[in-house]
Amino acid sequence: MNILAPVRRDRVLAELPQCLRKEAALHVHKDFHPRVTCACQEHRTGTVGFKISKVIVVGDLSVGKTCLINRFCKDTFDKNYKATIGVDFEMERFEVLGVPFSLQLWDTAGQERFKCIASTYYRGAQAIIIVFNLNDVASLEHTKQWLADALKENDPSSVLLFLVGSKKDLSTPAQYVLMEKDALKVAQEMKAEYWAVSSLTGLELP
Repeated sequence: MNILAPVRRDRVLAELPQCLRKEAALHVHKDFHPRVTCACQEHRTGTVGFKISKVIVVGDLSVGKTCLINRFCKDTFDKNYKATIGVDFEMERFEVLGVPFSLQLWDTAGQERFKCIASTYYRGAQAIIIVFNLNDVASLEHTKQWLADALKENDPSSVLLFLVGSKKDLSTPAQYVLMEKDALKVAQEMKAEYWAVSSLTGLELP
């Protein structure tokens, strides 16, 4: 008996989303390998069953981590900023090629005094999202330390990394071009996929 509500229509994925920049992308393929697609559609996925993946979101104070998660999970934007204390948690359900899939999103505090609390929740992540403010060069530079801290609790060879620039709507085209150049360099050094987004508009932007 299935007691879970149906997966939202926008959470049903039939193919891989396209990368923002091929220069810093974890994949450049348009779809899953045919064998993977066939196995998933026929539910020949071994013991996968109801798969749960943990994602931790890290970055400086006020770079927009919570707004990013709220836009993704609730499709809302709250301009009244409140700093996250310790950690917060959201769960989103998906269906990927017919396979039930749950995403745990852990929103961690960016304040130094809460770092030791937040770091206890880093362990066991399948993906790490390192967020910086596209209008703050220092926050981009700090992403390296945030990643280093997160990797102390995780195996670097088993996690997917995403470098996400937030507040794109506040950047002028000229400012963004300069910041993107530096961000792509950092992403390539991290071996992370790069994205530029705006939680205000809800768009991922080139």
